[in-house]
Amino acid sequence: MNIKTVMCVFGVERCDQDVKSAIEFCEKQGAHMTALVICMGSVPAIATYEAISTTWLEGQQKEIDRLAEETKAVREALERTELSFDVQAIYTEFAWADDDIAQHALYADLVLVGAQAAGDENLQRRIVDGALFQSPTPILVNPRMQAVASFPKSILLAWDSSDEAARAVRQSLEFLMGCDAVHVTLVDPVARSWENGEEPGSDIATFLTRHGVKVEVDRVASGGRRVDETLRQHAVDIAADMVVMGAYKHSRMQQRLFGGVTRSMLKDSRVPLFLAR
Repeated sequence: MNIKTVMCVFGVERCDQDVKSAIEFCEKQGAHMTALVICMGSVPAIATYEAISTTWLEGQQKEIDRLAEETKAVREALERTELSFDVQAIYTEFAWADDDIAQHALYADLVLVGAQAAGDENLQRRIVDGALFQSPTPILVNPRMQAVASFPKSILLAWDSSDEAARAVRQSLEFLMGCDAVHVTLVDPVARSWENGEEPGSDIATFLTRHGVKVEVDRVASGGRRVDETLRQHAVDIAADMVVMGAYKHSRMQQRLFGGVTRSMLKDSRVPLFLAR
């Protein structure tokens, strides 16, 4: 993937550090930034019509004013750089935010989510639902305040022979090819010709090697731990600068009811997480 357009999503509550790290990332990539400043309007409380028509409207106007202020601040910060950029202000309801995000994500190579936006559980959920489920664009969630490195030294590639993992590989090639070591990581792999192959991990390692990627295959035993816990610990063991993985093999409803590896990684990962579906 040749990264030319990065869509960066900023919340109205706190976004100063996200803007700073997004600028640094886009400068390193030489990419155009589409800055999406989002305010999800509050739902009116149950009350009389008269109360809703006054109190709620006053609150809504405050939210719109706050959005205008933050959008102006983001634009001014970008104007002090030499980046190519555009800034979009979106005032929307929670239920429709993912549609707005998906619409803009269609025209980006990557959706970048900073630590402040990722820390807002509602906003993160809308970004994931919009970008991953309603667009073909991968997302990069950065839980750190500093910018994501353009050329990470070590990447953990979570591999399970799924379509989602294969898409993540192809869409993250820009990072994988510039990396010192890509650890293709399989948790409790089973050698089957129709699944991981007779030698789990060797097929994807061969594919990546042909692209000039420096590959190591790590077959990791979970020891009874959950897959996400095993992946996070292995990321620490290899000093990973990024984790690349396929996202949400199951439906959103199943993930929300029963949890899942993607959901847990989004919640607890301490390194940048590249997700594709």
